[in-house]
Amino acid sequence: MKSRPSSTSKTKSTRPKTTTKAAPVKPKKSARSLESVVGPEVYGSWVAMLRVLVPDGRTHRLAPLVAAMLQYAASVAEADPDDEHSIAQALIESTEDSDPEVVGRLLNDAVTQLFKDAGVEFERTNARGQDYSIAETAYEEYVSWFNMPWE
Repeated sequence: MKSRPSSTSKTKSTRPKTTTKAAPVKPKKSARSLESVVGPEVYGSWVAMLRVLVPDGRTHRLAPLVAAMLQYAASVAEADPDDEHSIAQALIESTEDSDPEVVGRLLNDAVTQLFKDAGVEFERTNARGQDYSIAETAYEEYVSWFNMPWE
C-alpha cells in the first residue's frame, strides 16, 4: 500500500487567491466629439441607432439620417468664443457653407468618432469595387437639407 504524502510537506498557501479585475477602459473621446454639443443621452441614442442600422443599411437611407444628426447638432451648437477650433464652432461654420468638401473638412473628425463609437464602418466598397463613404454622402445631404426642388 502506497502512503500519501503528508499534508504538511511542501504545502501551498490555503488562502484563496484573489483576482482583481481592472476597471473597464472607456475609449478616449475626441475633444471634438458631437457628444459635447448634444449631450450624452442624445449621443448615446445616435450611437445605438448606428450600431444597429449601419451594418445592413443602404447608404442612400443612412446618409440622410447622419445629415439629420448634424442638422440637430448645428441647431443646438453654441460657439465658445474662447475656442475657435471647437466642434460647436465647426458646426456653426458648416451651416454657412454649401460645399460638401468644406463641410467634410470641418466635421469629419467628429463624424468619424461617431461611427467609431458605434463600432461600425462608414467607408464601403460597392459590387464594382468602387469605394464610397456614408459620411461623404451625408455631407452632401447636409448642405442640401433646405433645398426643395419642387418650389
